[in-house]
Amino acid sequence: MNLILLGPPGAGKGTQARHLVEKHGMTQLSTGDMLREAKSSGSEMGKKVAEVMARGDLVTDEIVIGLIREKLTGEAGGGFIFDGFPRTLAQADALGTLLDEIGQSIGKVIEIRVDDEALISRISARSSCASCGEMYNDITKPQPADGKCSNCGGTEFTRRADDNEESLRQRLMEYYKKTSPIIGYYHAKNLLNAVDGLAEIDAVQKSISEILEK
Repeated sequence: MNLILLGPPGAGKGTQARHLVEKHGMTQLSTGDMLREAKSSGSEMGKKVAEVMARGDLVTDEIVIGLIREKLTGEAGGGFIFDGFPRTLAQADALGTLLDEIGQSIGKVIEIRVDDEALISRISARSSCASCGEMYNDITKPQPADGKCSNCGGTEFTRRADDNEESLRQRLMEYYKKTSPIIGYYHAKNLLNAVDGLAEIDAVQKSISEILEK
């Protein structure tokens, strides 16, 4: 099954995607990761990505779709998780066209819903291990008292410079302007399912599992 995770910045898409990878053997397709991987790959597509990024330009939808095509036709397993893509109606249409061409489809679209004010409070408190990326939160999951990451033992932790209230409100505004129409798009296709993104991580995982098992 191919799955799309929707939700504003900090809703927990990455955390839930990692769990699905571990539990169901799915492959996570993160736009950012794919671009970084392509840039250093030396492939023809990678050279295009490197040139665009070197100019400081935005990578076109055509290039991103090209990278996704390579992934979908080159790997097998328990299906793909689209994390951070599509972000616009045009991208959703392009993805649908690509999947039709290669005989695949989207099985479920899961919207991780959150309350904006609660989300801002949660994200402002988050940090991550510089070595493995394990996420922590000053309120719900503080960094270990011994100063070592519980996942890899690393001792360096970082906070994103834009994890502050002003930046978060701007990012949320961009999300709602560009990505909200996609929610209606997939609802009309009878693919949309919603979960409470502010619930405990285990509870969100359970909700997603129940949706996948339907």
